[in-house]
Amino acid sequence: MGSQVFTQSCPYRFRIQPQFRHLNGSNPQNLAKKRGIFKKLLYRLGHIPFASALIVLTDKHPAPRNRTLQLTEEERSHYRQHLLTLDQALPPSALLNRTLCQNLFEALPYLPDHFVDLLILDPPYNLTKRFRESVTHRQSLTAYRNWVESWLAPLTRTLKPTASIYLCGDWQSSLALYEVATQHFQVRNRITWERDKGRAARRNWKNNAEDIWFCTVSSQYYFDPEAVRLKRRVIAPYTHANGHPKDWQRTAQGNFRLTAASNLWTDITIPFWSMPENTEHPTQKPEKLMAKLILASTPPGAVVLDPFLGSGTTSVVAKKLDRQFVGIELDEHYACLAEKRLHLAETHRQIQGYCDRTFWERNSQPWASTPTAHPS
Repeated sequence: MGSQVFTQSCPYRFRIQPQFRHLNGSNPQNLAKKRGIFKKLLYRLGHIPFASALIVLTDKHPAPRNRTLQLTEEERSHYRQHLLTLDQALPPSALLNRTLCQNLFEALPYLPDHFVDLLILDPPYNLTKRFRESVTHRQSLTAYRNWVESWLAPLTRTLKPTASIYLCGDWQSSLALYEVATQHFQVRNRITWERDKGRAARRNWKNNAEDIWFCTVSSQYYFDPEAVRLKRRVIAPYTHANGHPKDWQRTAQGNFRLTAASNLWTDITIPFWSMPENTEHPTQKPEKLMAKLILASTPPGAVVLDPFLGSGTTSVVAKKLDRQFVGIELDEHYACLAEKRLHLAETHRQIQGYCDRTFWERNSQPWASTPTAHPS
């Protein structure tokens, strides 16, 4: 048997075959530090038998402090019963606060007209990426654009005349998203948010940002900038002549300033192993990011639709903020994971980085007296 390698930052147990140990010397921990190589190799190997491979995935054993949400087979069997599959048209009331588990193209003909207040779109980017049993492949930008058009055009009939739309993409797929969006909506802004993760590049700039296009159906739409102001720590506290703070507040926890929401977000933390919202989904969006979109563009009770739900972040945040939701997800495992998160959200309403109706700059939030998320 090979040596067991276990790292807290990469919570999987590997067996390194003895014949390959010489590649990293006698200490297998050297290989354990290369988390990016581990993940990339595992995605490529998939479910192929690999008895003689360099690294063999055995059992998952989370580290003691790892809070990544897992889904057991028993839980999957339980939450599977909560999922909905459309084979006929249903009224909006039958869809609200439900997770649809099926191909988006199969569900599209049965979705009601004009029932959505906010459409959040986080489709697979134009990348080669493994999502459990399925793999997406990079294609030409034109082909990707045509694919986006094939599902975005039919979705427009589900939107209310006052609806807003957010489209998520990386720097390459963002170009296609913008082209399609301009054909159907009024494009109002582009949000760029900093990802605090990402591999370094040897011959290019590190890919450390993503885009979100903000669109509306018409010139009549809901937007609440006060709900998404950001509290930042004041480094240079200017004062008036009388010594009183100038556009900032002095508190027992420090000096802070409430700033207007801009289209450049540097306060977002990608979910990782020590965060309770973290799941195994490879492209999970942070709850804080979704909270900003939902609070800015919907009042309480509004309907939020996410047709690429993944592990459920949009629906979970909508529930925590007292909005209604409809999520569509093709993969049953991820759909069941979303249902588990929705169940947990009934009693755990925290959104990291959002407290007392305020968004906090990263690493600046003091100990909160009440950690629950509040509706706007």
